[in-house]
Parts: sequence; structure tokens; C-alpha cells
Amino acid sequence: MAFKVVVSQKETTYQVDYESNDKQLIGLKIGDEFDGQIVGLDGYTLKITGGSDKNGFTMKKDVDGPRRIKSLLTGGVGYHPKVKGVKRRKTVRGNTISEDIVQINTVVTKEGSKSISEILNPAEEEEAEE
Repeated sequence: MAFKVVVSQKETTYQVDYESNDKQLIGLKIGDEFDGQIVGLDGYTLKITGGSDKNGFTMKKDVDGPRRIKSLLTGGVGYHPKVKGVKRRKTVRGNTISEDIVQINTVVTKEGSKSISEILNPAEEEEAEE
């Protein structure tokens, strides 16, 4: 099971490839927090803000479960109309992480002792110091 976990910290974004047979992230919902140690970020706490599935459909917070539905949208996540007042039926994914999810978007809620760039790229930090 492989996920791309996108971690946003203020204006900087990092992408972490998470591949494991553990099903620790399966069943979590948008808005849930989890320990960053699961994806290799010791001391960090991450909050799920969204994601997308294997076909590119976005996760929507107000759709329960891992299912995919067609919903009439006026704007927001999944649809951005060009003209005000336009509605469109779009397919969106539910708010629960399942095996069909490929990308998980997260935000840092609690920082660890090291910065994320030091944890993910230790060789680059050593070169920058020299």
C-alpha cells in the first residue's frame, strides 16, 4: 500500500512517499490528526486536510465514508465555476481514507525538534553547512 503524503508547513510543502503493509492510515477521516512518526517525521503531529484517489477524484469533507458519489456542486472542493451561480454534477470521493486513495494532504499541527527538511534530506543540510 503506497501513499504520497503532502505535508504543508506554513508556506513550504514537502512530499513524503509512504509505503507499508501496515494499515495505520486506513479509516482516518479528513480533520483527524495522526502521529508523524508513521510517515517518518518523528515528533510531528499531522492533520489530514484532503486528498485524491487513484482516478484523480478529490476527497470532500461532507461526504461520509470511502465511497465515490456524483454530487451537484456550486463551488468549493472539486468544482470552481467560471460564472457565479452555475451548478454542475461532479464525482467526488468520501472523507475516509481507503486503499483507493493515492495522495493525502496534511498540515503540521505540532512541530518536532528537527525541521522537516533535515529529516527528509540530511545530506543536503550537511552540504549547505560546508
